[in-house]
Formats: sequence, C-alpha cells, structure tokens
Amino acid sequence: MEMVRITEAAAISAARFMGTGQKEAGDQAAVDAMRAVLDTVEVQGTVVIGEGEKDEAPMLYNGEKVGMGTGPEVDVAVDPVEGTNLMAFGRPNSIAVLAMAERGSMWDPGESFYMNKLVVAKEAKDVIDIRKSPSDNLHAIAKALDRDVRDLTVFILDKERHQELITDVRSTGARISLHTDGDVMGGLMATIPGTGVDVLMGIGGTPEGVITAAAVKAMGGGMQAMRAPQLPEEREKLAAANVDLDQILGLDDLINADDAFFAATGITGGSFLEGVHFDRDSGVTTHSIVIRALTGSIRYIKGVHQLKRPMDFKNRDIEGTHGLEDL
Repeated sequence: MEMVRITEAAAISAARFMGTGQKEAGDQAAVDAMRAVLDTVEVQGTVVIGEGEKDEAPMLYNGEKVGMGTGPEVDVAVDPVEGTNLMAFGRPNSIAVLAMAERGSMWDPGESFYMNKLVVAKEAKDVIDIRKSPSDNLHAIAKALDRDVRDLTVFILDKERHQELITDVRSTGARISLHTDGDVMGGLMATIPGTGVDVLMGIGGTPEGVITAAAVKAMGGGMQAMRAPQLPEEREKLAAANVDLDQILGLDDLINADDAFFAATGITGGSFLEGVHFDRDSGVTTHSIVIRALTGSIRYIKGVHQLKRPMDFKNRDIEGTHGLEDL
C-alpha cells in the first residue's frame, strides 16, 4: 500500500498535463510528486533505474538515496510517466510505475539503452527462447497455452525497427496490438489473464525492461531479454566495455531476488487501467495495480481522493490536501 501511494501521487500530478502537449512539464510534476512521497516511506532505498545520471536529472537520478533512511535496504526502479507522449497527447495507456526489490538484486543496465524482450504468462514461461524466430516462439507458446496460434495477440511497439518482426508475426496468423509507446504496460498485460494480450515481443528501453521484470516475476511469468543497441554511441560504449551482446538475460538476471514489488497507476485511460478522473466536486479517482512476488498477490485499487487546493509536492505545501497523509 505504501507503493501505491507513490504511484498515485505521480499519476495525479502528471494527469494535470494530459492532452496539453507539455510532456516535459508533466514528467517533472510526476517526478516531484513521486520523490516527495518516497521520502515518507520507511525504506533505505537506492534508485537503480531512474531518470538518468545525476548531472542530467536533479531528482530520482540513478544512485540517489530515497526513503526515510530506516527499514529494509532496497533497490528502487521508477518511471514516473511511462509514455510521456501518450500523456502529453491524451492517448491511452500512460502509467506511473514503481518497482522495489532487496538491495543489490536489480540488474544495472549501465550503458545499455535498448533490449529485445519476450514476455509471456506463467503457463508458457518454460517454452520461450528469444534466440528462436517469432514463428517458433509463437507456435510453442500456443501449444503451452492449449490454443491455436491464430488466437494469440502480440503486443509490439509501432516502430520502424519492428517491420520485419511484424511481418513474421503476421505470417503465423497471430494477431498484433500495435502501440506507439509503453512496453512496461505491454509486459504487464502479457502476464495477467484477461487483458487481451498474450505475448510481448520486440525492442524497447533497457531500464523499462528491468521494471517489467519486477512485474513479470511478481506474476510468475516468463521473460527473456538480450541487449539490442540502436544508437552508434551505445554500440561503441558496449564494445569498449567488452559486453557480450549474445548474453540471454532471464528473470533472475534482471531481478535476482525471490521477492519483488510492482505498482502502477493509470494516468490516461486504457484497456487495462483506468486513467485519473478529475470530478466536478474536486474529487480525484485513480486506478492502480499492486503485485508482490513472494505471495503472488494482485491488488486492484480504486482510490477516491479529495483535493482542497492544488498539490505542491515540490514545496511540500500539502497540509489539508490530497497529499502525503492521504495518499
């Protein structure tokens, strides 16, 4: 429940900018809110996946210490707004995301910015092999799920780099759900029954891959990944560091702990999580999911919050508002 307070705060703050075209302002508002509420949680946290290096990100940067400084030591992965363009243009499936696991358990991507990912539900986790073709994987997944491959739906980011992947998937007869952004949401949907998505395939952000791994581990699903550098400078740095681009990263490589927590709150409405609703009577409604790996528990939380005056998390001007004491 402490975690969902954090993602709720970020989502509400970002939602003020939904559809305004101001993605930087919305992201900054979410960062300020998330950082402020993190300060009230009894953990000794270190940001492993954050907004970037300290020089580029004044808050929630990689290596930053967060929490009250008491309680368990944990790694923290954050994405205050996953899908900044989705939020800025009022498109579906923008979410605020947070993951935690014991200290030292989260994989540090270093200079790796992109990775190829394959995510499935627990029933198919033992049959996937990211080295094989999309066709081979989809037929194996369909057999594990006792379904026809034509009944599978694959979540793919609608990017130029995925044209061959899209062609290969279509050749199997499987259906495709194309999205401009947001593969954390895609990974989450692939592991949770009833979302309409069975598989996530394709290249997305490496930091998002670690966050996705926390959700997949919590759901008992399957995930494999491989670094897939897309930028010349990324390739150069990985080559200089003698990084093995053929290394297959499994769940235990990405989250090396038996327990992990994942929380997400919808910013803009989607097929899975509802977005933030601002009601006429100053009430605000949020829709969140919280998952814990150790117990396998999934909680869907609909919060109704009362705003007496605008939030100002940055200056901690929160008394009497939907602030730290209410989130």
